Parts: sequence; C-alpha cells; structure tokens
Amino acid sequence: MTTEDRRNPPDDRPTQTDAEAAVRTLIRWAGDDPQREGLRDTPGRVARSFAEFFGGYALDPVEVLQRTFDEVEGYDEMVVLRDIRFESHCEHHLAPIIGKAHVAYLPRTRVVGISKLARVVDIYARRLQIQEKMTAQIANAIEEVLQPHGVAVVIEASHQCMTTRGVHKPGTTMVTSRMLGAFRNDAATRREFLAFVGVGVAGPSGTGNV
Repeated sequence: MTTEDRRNPPDDRPTQTDAEAAVRTLIRWAGDDPQREGLRDTPGRVARSFAEFFGGYALDPVEVLQRTFDEVEGYDEMVVLRDIRFESHCEHHLAPIIGKAHVAYLPRTRVVGISKLARVVDIYARRLQIQEKMTAQIANAIEEVLQPHGVAVVIEASHQCMTTRGVHKPGTTMVTSRMLGAFRNDAATRREFLAFVGVGVAGPSGTGNV
C-alpha cells in the first residue's frame, strides 16, 4: 500500500476562504451572480459539503483495521460483509458515484470488527476516486493489516458522470472486483463468495469486471 493510499492531505491545502472564493468564481462562470440572495451563502455551504464528501483524506484505513481479535476459537471460515452502501465522487468530473461494496476475507489468526470493514470502505469512498482503484485499495488494506488467507472485494455502482451527462445512460451499473489469495487461486472459494453476495458468476480473478 502506498502512502497515497493511506492518507494524503496536500501540504499546501487552501483555506475555507480560498475554497469559498473558488465557488464564487464557478457561479460567475456558470452565468449567475454569487451575490444575489439565493446564492449568497452557497459558497460556504459548498465548502462545508466538500469537507464532508472528502473527509477520507484525513483518515488512515490501516489505523482503523489494526484493532483485531485473536480469540476466535479456531474460526477459519469466510467472513463476508455485503451491501455496504457508499457515496463517492469521480475524480474526472466530481460527479457522484453511488453504490454498494461486498467485502470478504478468510482469517488466518485474527479477525476484525465488522464495523471496521465498513469504515475502510467509507474512508476510500470519501476521496476523489475511480471505481477500479477504490476496489483495489480496500482489498489491499485488508490484506496488509489482517494478513488473511484471502481477500475479496466486489463493488457495484452507478456513475452520475455517465447517467446525468455525456452519454446519458441511466440504469447502468459498473461492477469491479479484486480477488487476493485463496479467492484468486481457488475457483470454489471465489464461487462461494460470489454466491453469498449474489453477484454473477466467477470470472477472471484480479481487478476488473466479475
């Protein structure tokens, strides 16, 4: 995992005042007056929204995953958390990406609280993203910290940069996967996971369409 994958706030991060000035510029560029009554408070609202949308840059997924449990009474079967809803933003158009993630791992000696898996998804979602990279980042973080026998991540999402602009194709869903360890090398394990989460059939392992 790279430093960028963990936490990467820019050293020269602008102030909120700078951000609000940028929003006023965009409003003017769009053809409206940022000083009119309905828009006067919009720059501040947008800046605060961005702080929420992109709060994942200030959080470290490794720190979230490091509190693990060793007393598992020998449990070594698949752990699956499915339908983790997330909201992200595409790094090309800043348009929303809305979807759900399915995460699984085969524990070796340690397990982690299931809320931590959901938090890792949220940390990476709350950054400027492309879906393929986000899928790999989640899987790689879990593998690095838990060192399980295998990790599997599948993400299904709708991209507003495709549904509300450009080709205008609403109702389309992009599916990406990242299979590591046993999920990559053992077709039966991969099929079991995909059956649990109800996503298609096993295709080529690695990052890409399931």
